[in-house]
Amino acid sequence: MKEIGKIWMNGKLVPFKDAKVHVLTHALHYSTSIFEGIRCYNTPNGSAVFRLSEHIDRFFKSSKLYSMKMPYSKKEISKAILKTVKTSGLKECYIRPIAYYGYGTMGLTPTGNKVDVSIACWEWAMGESKAGKFSGAKCKVSSWIKIDSRSQPMQAKAAANYSNAALARVEALENGYDEAIMLNLNGKVAEGSAENIFIVKDDIIQTPPLSAGGLEGITRDSVIQIIEENGGFVIERDLERDDLYGADEIFMTGTAAEVKSVTQIDKVKIGNAKMGKITKALQKSFKDVAMGKDERFLSWLTFI
Repeated sequence: MKEIGKIWMNGKLVPFKDAKVHVLTHALHYSTSIFEGIRCYNTPNGSAVFRLSEHIDRFFKSSKLYSMKMPYSKKEISKAILKTVKTSGLKECYIRPIAYYGYGTMGLTPTGNKVDVSIACWEWAMGESKAGKFSGAKCKVSSWIKIDSRSQPMQAKAAANYSNAALARVEALENGYDEAIMLNLNGKVAEGSAENIFIVKDDIIQTPPLSAGGLEGITRDSVIQIIEENGGFVIERDLERDDLYGADEIFMTGTAAEVKSVTQIDKVKIGNAKMGKITKALQKSFKDVAMGKDERFLSWLTFI
């Protein structure tokens, strides 16, 4: 990672190398942190943060679900994000706000510790999301079951949830795949390790309902709105493993992934093993929206 610009920590911009936390920070030991992943795009009209207000709303929703008393308002966090990006000088970047129980007292109960908030941004590289953008990603149905909402609040974007996802991702990579697909306790499709999932069958686009255990993805919502605005529709229903194998097309959505194609699940080729026409069209449509080329969705962009 290139250390460009500064990191906002509890109201102050500090150099990358000085953005440190104590080894006894509560979140480090007990996963008591929540975060967001946000993209800033270099549009023809200047750098713009994609769906900033929606990300801020989810950030605060996550903090509420974890009984965190956020020490800043939504407006203050929004301004801090824009300031951090501007200070970096980056035209395009990935932005990571994080709130966590900090250093103070140790033990399972977090609420005796101050809630710290940091915001970092860094130069965007396609990296893990490259698979699926061009040739199509190969996915493995994970042996790890998606955490159930009866165990943890799955609509919080919390670090605790991602230990489960990391296990699935590593398992997939170690077995020669690009990504994992996770099933819930009832054997229904939940999501990828860090993306929502859609299937196309007979030109009908389908996706699991949020009750299946997937995060309420902002890119997921964006893609659904784009489809509907273009005269199409998406059916939300529980999907079986068989639905994956029998699909004509599969694609995944996420802040990092945007819209990426899946052309193989386990040893089964999806469709003709090439990116499908619907997926390809949605990739372009989403990119046009993110780059400010679709006037219908200009309100989703906050210019720096």
